[in-house]
Amino acid sequence: MERGELAGKTIVLGLTGGIACYKSAELTRLLIKAGATVQVVMTEAATQFITPLTMQALSGRPVFTSQWDNRIDNNMAHIDLSREADAILIAPASTDFLAKLAHGMADDLLSTLCVARDCPLLVAPAMNRQMWANPATQRNAATLRGDGIAILGPGSGDQACGEIGDGRMLEPEDLYEALAGFFQPKRLAGRRVLITAGPTFEPIDPVRGLTNRSSGKMGFALARAAAQAGADVHLVAGPTSLATPYGVTRSNVQTAQQMYDAVMADVSRNDIFIAVAAVADWRVRDVAHDKIKKTGDADVPTLEFVQNPDILAAVAQLPKPPFCVGFAAESGDLEKHGAQKRQRKQVPLLVGNLGPATFGQDDNEVILFDEAGQKRLPRADKQALARSLIIEIAARLPSRTPG
Repeated sequence: MERGELAGKTIVLGLTGGIACYKSAELTRLLIKAGATVQVVMTEAATQFITPLTMQALSGRPVFTSQWDNRIDNNMAHIDLSREADAILIAPASTDFLAKLAHGMADDLLSTLCVARDCPLLVAPAMNRQMWANPATQRNAATLRGDGIAILGPGSGDQACGEIGDGRMLEPEDLYEALAGFFQPKRLAGRRVLITAGPTFEPIDPVRGLTNRSSGKMGFALARAAAQAGADVHLVAGPTSLATPYGVTRSNVQTAQQMYDAVMADVSRNDIFIAVAAVADWRVRDVAHDKIKKTGDADVPTLEFVQNPDILAAVAQLPKPPFCVGFAAESGDLEKHGAQKRQRKQVPLLVGNLGPATFGQDDNEVILFDEAGQKRLPRADKQALARSLIIEIAARLPSRTPG
């Protein structure tokens, strides 16, 4: 989550009856932390699972539960609340409430508010697996999608009834990510993006290896930004503990050869390839089967190295390559080395940065190198920088051929 990325947004958070209401408390906290104003509206059934007082304390605003509430001057909460909102999110959305929305019913404040809304509506279903699978519920869900209502989830897993299956409400972090992404311009809608991120690890023996200080943060931020921009994103990640961004498909690898194999197996399906990973240039020729023992102070093992495949160059040299974006992590003289590397790799865009100044950090400063010259992007946190890079990439993409 990027602190402040929902600043200036007003979200009406609707709660309907269901045990998943407890997740809505954490969701409210995440939205507030991101700078959003959260107005909670609850059905009477929702108040049986979590109190309005709890939601008021978390949101910092009065909670509305009745269409007859006279705290709004004109006594029209169902009108005024939606007019102030940038989006309405119903989480949890019960089976009954989905049916109400699908048929335009308006018999309480929240359903009336949704029918009278002047903003986008998103719903996060939460119900028993058989209730979700019921043909009537599936018809209602299809109707809602046809009406332009975004359905988030549901997920699959353990349910309060003790059963396991589809119908579980998405976790608060996933709902936050879905909502944050909803507001981003869809510059890459319909595009497929392949991204490499993180370090690689080249084994010496079963317990030792060669790696680098890359954290993967920039690559993961780009994967998140690309997904939020509407792309279908496949992230090939070296060893890192970072969580997979919402909506992104991830493949884990260790070595440069494994990363090369994963990229080449999928690259033909993609429109864009972004090589962010800090890939080891060399690997040990003969990896020891057992741990190399220290037998004496003067006994230093000799390692012979061979060169790893150049993933970016290999992709760029394909007969029909995707739009290729390379990253160069230098230790100095970035302007010179970055320009030379772009020419050497034969890619349309290269992003250069100083590795020691960014590895493991939450912010970065980069220079863009293309055929027109150089463009410096000022230091910013990596998620904000990733969004700027997606804008730059989208602006450089060739137009699609009709048909």
